[in-house]
Amino acid sequence: MAMEQIAQASLDQIFLNARTHSNWQDRKIDPGTLQKVYDLMKWGPTSGNCCPLRILFVATPEGKDKLIPCMSKGNVEKTKTAPVTAVFAQDMQFYEKLTKLAPHLKDAKAAYEGKEALIEETAFRNSSLQAAYFIIAARSMGLDCGPMSGFDKKKMDETFFAGTSWKSNFVCNLGYGVPDKVYPRAPRLDFDEACRTV
Repeated sequence: MAMEQIAQASLDQIFLNARTHSNWQDRKIDPGTLQKVYDLMKWGPTSGNCCPLRILFVATPEGKDKLIPCMSKGNVEKTKTAPVTAVFAQDMQFYEKLTKLAPHLKDAKAAYEGKEALIEETAFRNSSLQAAYFIIAARSMGLDCGPMSGFDKKKMDETFFAGTSWKSNFVCNLGYGVPDKVYPRAPRLDFDEACRTV
């Protein structure tokens, strides 16, 4: 079946009119919406279908009390007021799932075992890809997003992921933003500034 361009309204919602939000309406996210976003996002491609992204949804007052001390000063208030904060993490033992995820690849697990540099590179690249897919999926489901990298990674991992193989990558507030409290849109590079064809 031939692929066709999606409707302009969808492009507007996902990319052209979508903004990074820091101010949030007092409106909860239905937990079922988060599962719908995940169930859409999980189909995005990763190398060897390795799928290393793991997500911690911080949605309770108790969870926020633990999260806030991990955040940089400039990200505290926006995180406090967001209905949900997603901590995107990478599973450093993602290869343990490859017998399920990549049964077509012979010895997929063995290709990673004991190869720390390869594990680190693969986990970081592909969890970042998946987190970007999540943002696109969230926007497509009507949520606004506020991705951030300003946090204490060591404290985050000690607080939430101690004793696990998960390591934090970045954080994203989720909810329904206040449209009139976004900054003017910053410019982007033109095609000829950012792209080459050979």
